[in-house]
Amino acid sequence: MTTTSLISKSAWENIKSDKELFKSFEESVLPPYINTCRWFAGKARTQEAFRVKVALEIPIKESIALLMIIEVVYDDGEKENYLLPVSFIDSAQNKDITAKGIISLAYINDKRGIIVDAIYDERFQQALFYHLAHAENISQKESKIEFNRGKGFLGEDINAPISSRVLPVDSSNSAIVFGDKYFLKLYRKLFTQTNPEVDMVEFITENSDFAYIPAFAGSLVWKKEKEADITLGMMQRMVENQADSWVQTGEQLNEFVEAFVDKSFSIKEEVFDQVELLAKRTAEMHIALYAPNAGVMFAPVSFDDEYRKFLYKRLSDLLDRRYNLLIENYTKITDLVTRKLAWDFMEAKELIDEFANEILTRPIESQRIRIHGDYHLGQVLATQNDYIIIDFEGEPESSIADRKIKHSPLKDVAGMIRSYHYAISAKMLNESVVSTADPHRIQTASDRWYKLIQQTYMEKYLETFGSPHPLFKNNNEINFLMLIYLLEKAVYELGYEISYRPDWVKIPLKGIVNVIREIEKLKM
Repeated sequence: MTTTSLISKSAWENIKSDKELFKSFEESVLPPYINTCRWFAGKARTQEAFRVKVALEIPIKESIALLMIIEVVYDDGEKENYLLPVSFIDSAQNKDITAKGIISLAYINDKRGIIVDAIYDERFQQALFYHLAHAENISQKESKIEFNRGKGFLGEDINAPISSRVLPVDSSNSAIVFGDKYFLKLYRKLFTQTNPEVDMVEFITENSDFAYIPAFAGSLVWKKEKEADITLGMMQRMVENQADSWVQTGEQLNEFVEAFVDKSFSIKEEVFDQVELLAKRTAEMHIALYAPNAGVMFAPVSFDDEYRKFLYKRLSDLLDRRYNLLIENYTKITDLVTRKLAWDFMEAKELIDEFANEILTRPIESQRIRIHGDYHLGQVLATQNDYIIIDFEGEPESSIADRKIKHSPLKDVAGMIRSYHYAISAKMLNESVVSTADPHRIQTASDRWYKLIQQTYMEKYLETFGSPHPLFKNNNEINFLMLIYLLEKAVYELGYEISYRPDWVKIPLKGIVNVIREIEKLKM
C-alpha cells in the first residue's frame, strides 16, 4: 500500500469524471504499488510513466468496480499493458482485505476507506461469476465486456450462492476459486489479440471428447469495434491432483537411486505403465487438436516454405548465440566430462549446420497443427490414477503470434522427452549418495534409464495414433523432425544453464551430443 491518500468529492460511481484523482493515481500510487506485484514483469526496466488507458465498469453490489487497463511506458523498448481491477471499500463495510491487495487509502465523497485490487473484493468475485454463469455481457462506451459460458460449466442452479476466494499462489496471473468447482484465471499482462491458452482450451473442450484438461467453463473478453479482441480471463473446472508429473517422476527416481547405490539396475513395472499412460494422453491431446474441418485457426497445414524458413532461422540463430556463449564460458568449465561434451558440440558445428539446412530442402509430407507449445513434466498433473494437462499459454519468451504458429506435434513430444532427460540427470547429479560413485557408471545408468523411458513413451505415443496418420508421413520423417526439435530444445536449455545454473550445463550438453550421435548414424 502506498502512503498517498486519494481524495475526491465525487461519489465512487462517478469517480471516472475526477481527472485530478486519476492524475494522482497514475503519478503517485501506481508506480510504487505495481512494482510490488508479483505479476508485473517490468521491474527491471526503467519506467517512465503509468497511464490508465481505460477503466471499464463492472457493476458490483451497491457499487462498481473498474477494470483498469494500465499502460506502462519505458525509456526504451515496447510499452506493456496490464490488467488491474480496482474497487473502493469504505471503513464502515469493515472487509478483511489482505495487505498486498490494498492499493491506497482514500477519502471518497467524505467516506474514509481503501482502494483495493478488486480480485480481493468478494463483491467483484461474485459479479464476475454471475456474468460468466449467465453469459451476460456488460456494455461500455464504444466497447463491451463479453462473457462466454463453456461446455465445462456444470449447469447447476446459477442463481444459488457460491463461495469464492483468491488462490494464495503468487504468479504472473491471478486466480479466483468458486465453490471448489471452478477457477477463474485473470490475465494480468495483456496482449492485443486473443490469449492462446483460451483458444486452445476452448477448442479442445468444445470440439472433442478429450477429458484430460481442466474443461473450459467460460471467458471474458474486451471487444472493441474494428480492433482485435483482448482476452481478460478464463474460467475452467477444478481438478483434483496429487502433484505434477515432475514431482511424481522424482519420487519414482528415488527408488532407482536406491537400487543404483546397491549396484543394481531396477525400474518398477508401474513406472513404465505411467509413462505409457502419459504418452497415450499426449497423443489423444494431439488427436483432439487435429481437426481437418476446423477454421483457419486450427486446421492442419503442410510444412510450407514459410514455416521451413521460420524453423531454420530460429534454430540457426539459436545455435550461433549458444556457440558464442559456450566459447566465452568454456574456460570456466572445470568438470572434465562436461568440458568433453562442450568440445564435442563445438567440434560438430559443421555437421549440425548441414543437418539444420535440411529443414529447407528435405521433402516433408507430415502435417502441422496447433500444439501445447511448452510441454514438460511440470505441465502435467498426476491424479490418483491418471493425468491432467495444464497451461496452454505456450513458450513464455515467445510473442503471442509465435505461440500460435502450427508445428508438428513432435515438438511437444521432444519437450517431454527432454523433461525426462532432465529428471534422471538432475537426480543423479544432485543426490549425495550417488556423488562418490564412478562417473562413468553414473552416466551409463542414467543413459539406460533415459533410453528405456524414451523408447516406451515414443512407442505408445505413435501406437495411439495408429498408422498411417496424416500428421506423420513415415518413420524417416518422424526421426528427422524429432532430432530437429530435440536439438532446438537442448540448445535453448544450454543458454539458461550457462547463465543461471552453470553446474547443470552438463545436462543440455549431453542432450545435444545425443542428437549429434544420431545425426552421425544417419550420415553413415
